[in-house]
Amino acid sequence: MDCPVCKSAMITCQLEEVEVDYCLDCAGIWLDAGELEALLDDTARAKELLASFKPAKECTEKPRKCPICLKKMEKILVGADASAQLIDRCKKGDGLWFDRGELGDVLKIGSFDEQGKVQKLLADMFGGEPSQINE
Repeated sequence: MDCPVCKSAMITCQLEEVEVDYCLDCAGIWLDAGELEALLDDTARAKELLASFKPAKECTEKPRKCPICLKKMEKILVGADASAQLIDRCKKGDGLWFDRGELGDVLKIGSFDEQGKVQKLLADMFGGEPSQINE
């Protein structure tokens, strides 16, 4: 699978029981449909977080193509205040794209990973300190 940002081939890694597609060049992360919920390990709260996603209106960022169906993804806002995060979601439901650091930001917005478990796993997999993965 190719990265929707830099078009480089992504690698697939196992993060707990979730396959994560990771771009070595831009540090973006692709999660297939259902993988965010599995990663969060709390189905009810994960569904709540996903239900809070709102299409970003008047977004000037160029749409990216889904690495699976190759159709344009939609820009989604996660969170409601100044710390809201913009991510990409496949309109057909194939998955979610997180630019470098966005997954960590989304976990913070949803009050997931308070012990930093996912951030530590990402840091262990891709090198660096957990705080560097979130840059």
